[in-house]
Amino acid sequence: MATSKRTASVEEVLAAIETARDKVMADEVKSLTKLGIPKAMAYQMIASRFHQKVGSPEEAEPDPFEAGAGNSNWEDIG
Repeated sequence: MATSKRTASVEEVLAAIETARDKVMADEVKSLTKLGIPKAMAYQMIASRFHQKVGSPEEAEPDPFEAGAGNSNWEDIG
């Protein structure tokens, strides 16, 4: 009975980690807002725990912590 193991590329592993992190962060922001904490403050609290840079929520095009939104923490150049 032969089993084959598939190896993942570094990019695939990083993408999976980022996706999982974004989902956890989104869930935590959602939980904090349900407790009555303003969304901007919740973003800052969670970002500081995950060492992320965030602007105000109004500046973000897609929600940076929603799963599948990608890494929107990069600043626009020019």
